Amino acid sequence: MGILGFIKSQLIDIIEWTDNSNYTLVYKFPDEDHEVKNGAKLICRENQAAILINEGQLADIFGPGTHTLSTQNVPVLSRLKGWKYGFSSPFKVDVYFVNLKQYIDQKWGTANPVLIRDPEFAVAGRPGRVRIRAFGSYNFKISDPGTFYKELVGTQGMYTTDEIEGYLKRMLVGKFTQAAGKSEISVADMAGHYSVLENVVKGDIAEEFKKLGLMLTSFVIENISLPPEIEKALDAAAAQSARGVDNTMAWEGMQAMRDAARQPGGGGGVMQAGMGMGMGMGMGNMMGNVMAGAMPGYPQHPQQGQQQQYPQQGQQQQYPQQQQPQQPPPPPPVAEDNSLESKLRKLKGALDAGLLTDEEYKAKRTKLLDAF
Repeated sequence: MGILGFIKSQLIDIIEWTDNSNYTLVYKFPDEDHEVKNGAKLICRENQAAILINEGQLADIFGPGTHTLSTQNVPVLSRLKGWKYGFSSPFKVDVYFVNLKQYIDQKWGTANPVLIRDPEFAVAGRPGRVRIRAFGSYNFKISDPGTFYKELVGTQGMYTTDEIEGYLKRMLVGKFTQAAGKSEISVADMAGHYSVLENVVKGDIAEEFKKLGLMLTSFVIENISLPPEIEKALDAAAAQSARGVDNTMAWEGMQAMRDAARQPGGGGGVMQAGMGMGMGMGMGNMMGNVMAGAMPGYPQHPQQGQQQQYPQQGQQQQYPQQQQPQQPPPPPPVAEDNSLESKLRKLKGALDAGLLTDEEYKAKRTKLLDAF
């Protein structure tokens, strides 16, 4: 091979890249110090862009299509000049391919619980605070290849979604926390307002993404959950309300009796003995009160050391007046609780009691939340 053939073999005629992965954002064409032939073909496929870097500076950006690279239409200088051979003078550039497609189903979530104010949990005039967790997915794409290259890529030969994933997640969680805190929506109602929070997050983060040459095309909240102890308390309150029990102590007593009845043997020995002792003590107290009232026509027996007093002849026997037992004042009327929490408690109680199926419970619960 002559000198002319050797030089020609070192020149690049076609520059292209096909991506078989789903995570590569930017890929540097491996030129291996080969020089680009003046008049070489640059092929960009759909959802691709090519960036040419000359001496460390961005020279040009090409979109989808086939482009002819020459010193006439590329603002770079040829490194080799004055060649008098039968081929065009080459030039040295770095070529970066940028993926412009959407990267879908990227996951986000709160690593730690987020503390927000909740009006439903306010106590004695103090604002309620609840810790929540949330997770979902998002889609994004590169909207400005030049800005993305300058801000994030630099001299890296390849840039993937793994390298930017953590940063984007932290930005999204921060914007979600702000949106949830400012919304003043109770956690019991957030399921019906996911779209409101999603739109707020997308609007707030759009400018931050734009500074990186990115665009957030989709943001989805899949679930917002409460701490287990709060969920348990809400379920218990819903069961209490569903059974029509407005007094919490009465409800707890019913629960204790139910739990005792579920013990081996039905709780018959201990439970029945306790009930029998209670009834016996009640009957004893009642008989003591009756005898202490001295039934009419029967004198009381004298105590030890006292002489029995009998009426003399012609003297009318005096009978003590029977004292009327004092009646306890009637309990104050209990106001009926028609709050959403009360209705949810009643509904859960009906489910626990076997009065509703799971499908009926879910349908009625959704109807209550939608009506609220």
